Amino acid sequence: MADMSPIFRRRATRAPQERLVTLIRKPGCHLCDDAQSVIEKVCADLGVPWEQKDISQDPQLHDQYWEQIPVVLVDGAQHTFWRVDEQRLRKALTE
Repeated sequence: MADMSPIFRRRATRAPQERLVTLIRKPGCHLCDDAQSVIEKVCADLGVPWEQKDISQDPQLHDQYWEQIPVVLVDGAQHTFWRVDEQRLRKALTE
């Protein structure tokens, strides 16, 4: 592997528009508001779309995440919960 050309060792990266951040939240949640601020900033900087889903409107999300709100998904996979670290989210979206 050490003799392999660097072009073959690079990780495949996705264009920002192919990424999606999802914030799973509930009404009246101050941690959710904090998470949204970080997500809005990072996604705006990187040109990545984001969406939010409300656990009070979706029984499946409620059952799955009610103890972890807010939850952040990147491309459908759980990235973090409770607190969102700006640098960690930025790194996840640019690798």
